[in-house]
Amino acid sequence: MASPLDGKVALITGAGRGIGRGIALRLARDGADVALVDVVPDGINAVADEIAQIGSKATTFVADVSDRQQVFAAVEHVSGKIINASSIAGHDGFAMLGVYSASKFAVRGLTQAAAKEYAAHAITVNAYCPGIVGTDMWVEIDKRFAELTGAAKGETFEKYARGIALGRPETPDDVAGFVAYLAGPDFDYMTGQAGLIDGGLVYR
Repeated sequence: MASPLDGKVALITGAGRGIGRGIALRLARDGADVALVDVVPDGINAVADEIAQIGSKATTFVADVSDRQQVFAAVEHVSGKIINASSIAGHDGFAMLGVYSASKFAVRGLTQAAAKEYAAHAITVNAYCPGIVGTDMWVEIDKRFAELTGAAKGETFEKYARGIALGRPETPDDVAGFVAYLAGPDFDYMTGQAGLIDGGLVYR
């Protein structure tokens, strides 16, 4: 039985670890060949080896997504659907995460604008909005909150995780499953949306 992503190529930024790595592995398992993009080569080289063991093809591309020309070069490397990384912080602003929240709200706005611009080219643009994911990023967030508020190590993570309706923190695989769905043919008629995948924390 054919996989929904057979013959497709997926470009994934931040693919060397965390959510990006999880998405890359999931899309490879679903049949896609994968272009792995990260600012450092070590992580993506390791992920490329994992993808080879799955039986899919992987290519690596070192780029800093804050550099416009490097992003253009990465996109020229492959093309297709666009799936942006936003956050629950792109739906609700969070105290002491003002800059992060603003950047994720901006991703939602960019997703909507790009969806309108690229629709004539049959390119869909959507975003995924994860919640409290147990990755290295949340380790750093928890550390910074501890410095700012005096909270014990791990306390901030646990505080936010307690608000999740499904009763557990999110994993990269939870996010990857949603992204795989967005990448597949069942989502060809959806564009300009920023779907929450947070276990029931922010409701829209």
